[in-house]
Amino acid sequence: MIPSAVVSRADHPSTSVEAASLIVSYLEALGVEYVFGVPGGAIEPLYNALAVSSRRGGPRPVLARHEAGAAFMADGYARETGRLGVCCATSGPGATNLLTGIACAFDNSVPMLAITGQPSLPLFGKRALQESSCTGVNTVGMLQHCTRYNTLVSHADQLENKLVSALIRASQPPHGPVHLSIPVDLLRSQVEQRLSPQHLKRLLVKPSLIDEDAIHTLFEAVQRSRKTVLIVGGGCGEAIDAIMHFAELTDSCFVTTPDAKGLINPHHYLYRGVFGFAGHQSAHQALSDGVSLTLAIGTSLGEWTSGAWSASVLNHHLVHIDSNDEHLMRSPMAQQHVRGRIRSVFERLLDVMHIEQAALGLPWKPSRVHTDVAEVVVRTPDKREDMSSPIKPQRLMTELSNRFPPTTRFIADAGNSTAWSIHYLELRNRRMGLVPGMTMPAANSPTMHTPSRRGERRLDHAGWLRVLMDFAPMGWAIGAAVGIARGNPDYPVVCITGDGSYLMNGQEITVAAQEQLTVIFVVLNDAALGMVKHGQRLAGAEQIAFELPQVDFSLMAQSMGITGHVIRSPQDFNDLDMAEILNRKGPTLLDVRIDPEEVPPMGLRMQTLDTAP
Repeated sequence: MIPSAVVSRADHPSTSVEAASLIVSYLEALGVEYVFGVPGGAIEPLYNALAVSSRRGGPRPVLARHEAGAAFMADGYARETGRLGVCCATSGPGATNLLTGIACAFDNSVPMLAITGQPSLPLFGKRALQESSCTGVNTVGMLQHCTRYNTLVSHADQLENKLVSALIRASQPPHGPVHLSIPVDLLRSQVEQRLSPQHLKRLLVKPSLIDEDAIHTLFEAVQRSRKTVLIVGGGCGEAIDAIMHFAELTDSCFVTTPDAKGLINPHHYLYRGVFGFAGHQSAHQALSDGVSLTLAIGTSLGEWTSGAWSASVLNHHLVHIDSNDEHLMRSPMAQQHVRGRIRSVFERLLDVMHIEQAALGLPWKPSRVHTDVAEVVVRTPDKREDMSSPIKPQRLMTELSNRFPPTTRFIADAGNSTAWSIHYLELRNRRMGLVPGMTMPAANSPTMHTPSRRGERRLDHAGWLRVLMDFAPMGWAIGAAVGIARGNPDYPVVCITGDGSYLMNGQEITVAAQEQLTVIFVVLNDAALGMVKHGQRLAGAEQIAFELPQVDFSLMAQSMGITGHVIRSPQDFNDLDMAEILNRKGPTLLDVRIDPEEVPPMGLRMQTLDTAP
């Protein structure tokens, strides 16, 4: 059912427009700047509408090299900007190529609109080329299980209502992708516009409903607690300032899930490291030593974010705070569930703390002496200072941490890249660069958030490091890095990927070149599917089907007109003109020959697979 506020158009009489143009007008009203995709006959009218839109400064297409790459780009764009990510593909194989990217967005709660084409309606059931309706290769059926809203638009009068329903659904928790499959003749048809894109935009403002009873119950639990530890999850983006203020007022140390590391300052005195996959021993210790209250905030509590369902988290000390009921279902042992928009929950909790304690004349004051994070985040024995060749992955993370500015967006691909980045990558402990007119945060600011170039508040999925959790396809980071850079071209993007992922999806680097985006692609080159190789060794399994050819990826880049360098040792970084790389309007590739014998911190994964020795 469409809300009445959308339906009301008393001040705007109905007008007839082409269906494809109607879709673009809604995207423009929502602030969407780019549509990522690959064109084809069944989606041609949408590209015609985007061509017109581009000329007037509205949404324009970004041409991906593969439809999965387009979905990954839309994913990255949504994470960076807080806007809807939009991708499109033609019928048949174009639509099926989107599937992995859409499934990735679904399992990682990324709002996305996918539009796919169909042959003309009269051709359904006649074996038309690339037919993918219910009488062909049913792409709507395929996407049913990885979308929040999924439909075939079979009549022109359905289009606007279904489009609005899809946009509303993508923007409400649980967030995720929505899909419209539209026949080409319908895209060309004239439709009566009865609703209002501007009304829809106002409806999509996030609600801030608060359960006062739940807030007071939570406050009482905090008051009683001898030791409170916070688990900051990937859904805490827009609430991170309030959460860090709460941690400081209550002197509560905090850990992050792997996907939330990029939301915080890793140099904060209360930070104890990453809990979960590739995490730190200090984080596990923080959750084990005399904890009387654990607040798990904005996290799915899946395998990688719960430490493989660790009993140190999933116990009666737990309070789970989230806007997503699907996440809350995973913590039935918790003493309390607090449902609601996380930012609103913590802002109200802080109000209650100040009011209640002021009434008693006992304001909250942290009592702990501030210590440097280097003393409290315990990493596995590492080789971050090792200067040997080939370069150690641990040392590579140090070089990347030190050589890129604090405004850099790092994105790590599935596999070893994720493990090394989660455990070792840091951000410079320096002031963040801001747009003119913005207030500069303190050097030890608890959050590393930075306003976008338009001065708007950063939204949910933003952070200096982005990784995947539950559904993690190889090559996601390559496309997502392009989407991040397209959404915010003012800051450099560093994509950390493996040679296996790059061989799958490396062609998307040419999109960064065509769009003149500053993306540095760092390829961890060990001539192997590294996580497979090391996993087989750790499990005592057969060593098989992990070897890759030794490829010079710098030469591949140069053949595409892109600057590439081979890095064999830490000293090779000194030969790079980093200022020139960061100022280049286009990508750079670093082919890093890492030590193939270094085992990434993947013990938790082995434990889950029940293959650890």
